[in-house]
Amino acid sequence: MSILGVRERIRAPIRARLDHAATAFLAGDGAPRVEFSSPKGEAALTDPDSVSWRIFKNPVALFVGGVTAVILELAEPRIRTGVWEHTTFRTDPVARLRRTGLAAMVTVYGARSVSEKMIAGVGRMHARIGGVTPSGEPYRATDPELMNWVQATAAFGFLEAYHAYVAPLPGAERDRYFSEGQAAARLYGATGAPRSREDWDALYKHMRPRFERSDIIFEFLSIMRAAPALPGLVRLTQGTLIRAAIDLVPADARQILGLDRSFGLRPFEKLFVRRMGKRADRWPLPSSPAAQACVRMGRPADYLYRKK
Repeated sequence: MSILGVRERIRAPIRARLDHAATAFLAGDGAPRVEFSSPKGEAALTDPDSVSWRIFKNPVALFVGGVTAVILELAEPRIRTGVWEHTTFRTDPVARLRRTGLAAMVTVYGARSVSEKMIAGVGRMHARIGGVTPSGEPYRATDPELMNWVQATAAFGFLEAYHAYVAPLPGAERDRYFSEGQAAARLYGATGAPRSREDWDALYKHMRPRFERSDIIFEFLSIMRAAPALPGLVRLTQGTLIRAAIDLVPADARQILGLDRSFGLRPFEKLFVRRMGKRADRWPLPSSPAAQACVRMGRPADYLYRKK
């Protein structure tokens, strides 16, 4: 047997366990079951050749980018209060991560009829959320400025995680990724979400004066380090991946938030995360939303992994 054959025999059961673990995570207790392989032929909000489909298939980029996005969301006091008072992040972070992860998968890979229905449900839930920050500032989850920022932080986090730890993306593809998110952003009510990297820069400069340091951000990071968010032995890398997420937060925001260099990656850890990201990008998971969506659209399950 060739060296490649031996490697495949070693890797196959590892991939199978990861495939099972990832599927079990999204289909945890109480999670709605979503069939990404049907209805046959029904398009998603973006197409299989999009930058979005390429990025969202990578679990390392999703985990790291998701944490980056939450840090930037919590930097804004109205969003921070809403998240901390109206979600289960403190009491059941894994369930919260599961719902958020499933929503992201449905938004990108789900058939349009499925994603539109889910997003409408999220909108109804957000319509009930509001309150007052500790400093006395009122907020509503449906505030256009807040919805645009939440959409922008998610787009930024996933894009930058893929770019930094999986494969560098040229400027045109980075702009294309932001543009691809417009259909979903409009459905979520984020009509001013960035359409390009230039738009992101402008929105970031607009929101930055709102940022403030808060103990809640440090509490969030502690919760994320302790929560069993990743399966099996991969959980041993969780702290490293959280540091990778902090590294992606813009330097001026990190300074405001009190996230100094000690919170980021050491050089050898950066190499390790990049190796993880690149390897995850080459390992098809047949039960994943990405693979099942490819099948729905008449492509091979490993279509996204064949593309160069």
